[in-house]
Amino acid sequence: MTHWLFPDIRFAWPLWLLGLILLPLLALWRGKRGRAPAVKFPMAILLKDLGLPARSARGGFTFGLILAALAAAFIGLARPQKVTSTDESKTEGIAIALTVDVSLSMLIEDFRIGGVSVNRLTAAKRVMRDFIKGRDNDRVGIVAFAGAPYTPCPLTLDHEWLESNIDRVQTGVMEDGTAIGSGLAAAARRLDQQKVPSKVIILLTDGANNSGKLSPQDAARLAATLGIKIYTIAIGTPGVHMIPLPNGRIITSGRQEFDEGTLKEVASIGSGQFYMAQNTDALKDIFDTIDQLEKTEIKRRTYIETEELFHYPVATAAALLLLALLLRQTLLRLTPGALAT
Repeated sequence: MTHWLFPDIRFAWPLWLLGLILLPLLALWRGKRGRAPAVKFPMAILLKDLGLPARSARGGFTFGLILAALAAAFIGLARPQKVTSTDESKTEGIAIALTVDVSLSMLIEDFRIGGVSVNRLTAAKRVMRDFIKGRDNDRVGIVAFAGAPYTPCPLTLDHEWLESNIDRVQTGVMEDGTAIGSGLAAAARRLDQQKVPSKVIILLTDGANNSGKLSPQDAARLAATLGIKIYTIAIGTPGVHMIPLPNGRIITSGRQEFDEGTLKEVASIGSGQFYMAQNTDALKDIFDTIDQLEKTEIKRRTYIETEELFHYPVATAAALLLLALLLRQTLLRLTPGALAT
């Protein structure tokens, strides 16, 4: 039992506190008026000046000490204890490789943020930033790929650094193309170096595999043997689109291709799921779903220690009783009055 005023104090035997209810009753009973103590003695008039007259205030003071001693005794019998609790947390983090397509088609402006048209890569980076913020205990990194893979942001727990460097994920760094298999393999190699119980690849692409020497399926099987789960996301809208290049030129994308069959197969091999995102809200919902599916396991263990405090009220009770006894026998000693007969 603990008290709201003293959350760190509890009583091991709280029923003894019921004894405190008796103290006001004793005080009321003791407060009733009665005759002063007296001794009948012939010729008492001769002794009227002897001794100290009876004073109820003196007796009331010592009785108050006795009541206080009883209160302290009941509190001591209830065994007050100071409670100290310690929480020990052990976080089982996850390693996540965001594997992002940075081919030129990712510059197609068929997404919107706040009513403004943006390209697919900008929308992806916006959603990835929000995702990273919610993974406090996880190692997160980014592997980018076009015709070949590269690693702009290695896996790290420093998410502030990761967010500030996410703009390093851009097109034009590697030769153009869509090497999904190579991107998966590069992400798997990065994750294999991490000593964590759970490893995840989130693959985001807007095209079909057309580059690299490793097929997406073979790369997925390699990742699966390493215990890595794979989620795949097809981003973009179908049809023919214009691609504004950084140098100001505009080229046509040709017919937009989504190899859903391959992405579904890769997700199945990696024990994950396939998603399609054709707008920013859908992409955000997908990352929120993955965020809920891949939860970091936090183990908590609570240790409770108690320090016995009963000796303080018991010592107080003994001191008060001793003080009351000494006062009753010395300074506050009562002398019976004399009654004439």
